[in-house]
Amino acid sequence: MNIEGKKERLGRIIIERSFKYSDNPPFTLASGKKSNYYFNCKPTTLDPEGMNLIGEIIFAMLKNDDITAAGGLTLGADPIANALAVISYQKGKPIKSFIVRKEAKEHGTKSSVEGNVAAGEKVVIIDDVITTGASTITAIEQAQKAGLIVQKVVALIDREEGGRENILQHADNIEAVFTRTQLMNMRSQMK
Repeated sequence: MNIEGKKERLGRIIIERSFKYSDNPPFTLASGKKSNYYFNCKPTTLDPEGMNLIGEIIFAMLKNDDITAAGGLTLGADPIANALAVISYQKGKPIKSFIVRKEAKEHGTKSSVEGNVAAGEKVVIIDDVITTGASTITAIEQAQKAGLIVQKVVALIDREEGGRENILQHADNIEAVFTRTQLMNMRSQMK
């Protein structure tokens, strides 16, 4: 299956397992906003097929970039970064994964960034869903404080609610595997 076929399959999995709709009551998002639809990506990003597809697609997006690692704010970024790490190793161009903690540890190294990464490495920040971009921006800032050079941001889903624009104030390049519009169009075709 080529990358477009893999993307089509992943989109179907997201719609079937990770998309929820409710007129009443609406969902409360991490941003505090209310919405009639919600993407809970964990049923997709923690699924063996979903992880494999995500790793393959994001590796294809990054294989020509000069980066050594990918990660983001725990918990949403973790399975995505790990899937990418496994696939990239299998493809012969290893991209390490790292985790950005929501709060620095109070013991040991007191680090906000965990993984086999060091200051000066060029990295990609990963997120599962971007709404306002706040969690992605937190990950960018923590990675930069650790001395990592953020080359790009990759999101599984961009809800197209201003997050991209907010993130572009902190990073020069952002890509999404899917936009809300793409997934909603795919969903209407599946009915």
